[in-house]
Amino acid sequence: MRLFILTLALCLALPAQAELQYRLQPRQIAEDVWLLEGSTDNFDPRNGGNIVNTGFIVTSNGVVVIDSGPSRRYGEAMRAAIAEVTDSPVIKVLLTHHHPDHVLGNQAFAGVPIAALAGTTELLREQGDAMAENMYRMVGDWMRGTEVVLPNETLEPGLLEIGDRRLHLLQLRGHTGADLAVLDESSGVLFAGDILFHQRALTTPNSPGLDVWLADLDRLEATPWKLLVPGHGPLSRDSAPFEQMRDYLGWLDGLLRDAVASGADMNEVIQSPIPERFSGISLTRYELIRGVSHLYPKYEAGQLQRVDE
Repeated sequence: MRLFILTLALCLALPAQAELQYRLQPRQIAEDVWLLEGSTDNFDPRNGGNIVNTGFIVTSNGVVVIDSGPSRRYGEAMRAAIAEVTDSPVIKVLLTHHHPDHVLGNQAFAGVPIAALAGTTELLREQGDAMAENMYRMVGDWMRGTEVVLPNETLEPGLLEIGDRRLHLLQLRGHTGADLAVLDESSGVLFAGDILFHQRALTTPNSPGLDVWLADLDRLEATPWKLLVPGHGPLSRDSAPFEQMRDYLGWLDGLLRDAVASGADMNEVIQSPIPERFSGISLTRYELIRGVSHLYPKYEAGQLQRVDE
């Protein structure tokens, strides 16, 4: 009887495990540049956390990966997808920042240099285990076997030459305090990381300030890009993502400043109406609630007069 129950349990589990496949479809967006585009939804067991844009560049020396995705299973699927495109080996992984949907696929790249800004590595060391645990809660079995793997190489901003490609590495701060953007000189493709969201509300848990983020947008837009790859959302060949981000950040900043001036409490602010022009952006209410919880205390503190003055 016990053997029958065990066999039945295994039979029931196998179809469920078989469904946990990302089925990543690489899309060529420029010569030797490929995109793996995620949805603009929230983390969910139905998507396995595949809400992020990752990519890879095939150089004459091998493949450079931009972000490893939200889980070991994703990273493995990514390596399989790369192998469908090219026989060239993966020779480097570049991480744009430390958030879990961008880095928890690192395990799949054992033996490959995984490079990040020093600040990204430190943030992942401090927050990685907690973020991984939260991902387990949000997407369940997709995360099975996933562990935090820290970068083993430190990036410096500037020019990185790999084979026949010249990659310009930009060090930014607006999203997490340690953000990397990568501009491929040959194609003009700009992997903006989460400094740029498009048609998806931005996230703010580690932002040092919306003013810093706005300054980063100015710097990014001034680079000689031809095609924008946001961290989340659809590609663009024009400045629409920058315009949308500035509009949204400006509205959010004004909302928080006005709320502090009027003495509103946090619960009132999260119920604020969202402008109609943002109705097509995914997860605006959800991210407004999170953004207020992350940012409002700083805005309140900025309005308080020091007691020793």
